[in-house]
Amino acid sequence: MALEVGQIVEGKVSGITGFGAFIDLPDGETGLVHISEVARNYVKDINEHLSVGQEVKVKVLSLDEKGKISLSIKKAQENNFRRPQAAPFSGKPAEIEWGFENTQKDMSFEDMMASFKQSSDARMLDIKRNVESKRGSRRK
Repeated sequence: MALEVGQIVEGKVSGITGFGAFIDLPDGETGLVHISEVARNYVKDINEHLSVGQEVKVKVLSLDEKGKISLSIKKAQENNFRRPQAAPFSGKPAEIEWGFENTQKDMSFEDMMASFKQSSDARMLDIKRNVESKRGSRRK
């Protein structure tokens, strides 16, 4: 069976180094999974993720003319992981309380802006007081 770029195959970890792991593939060839291709998060010690003799699914990243095979474990897993589709944008985030939805129909634009400015100023004052108290500033 000839390997192709993008193909996902099963292999067995045959050796571990500081920079990656060697994987024995079904057709008798050996490929390398670089340490950056082992997991989706930062890998400091590859031995925490892989062990010799472990069966893994890998994706073929590249094949060169010298016979080197570049593999990825994390990209083989990404095919199984699908991100949920985002809901269409509704205009404003639903989880934020804007504070004037109930009175919006009764107020003019200028009144809504004045109300927003007043609540914004109050929030900024609270933030300023909070920051000053953490700094240990002295008030006169």
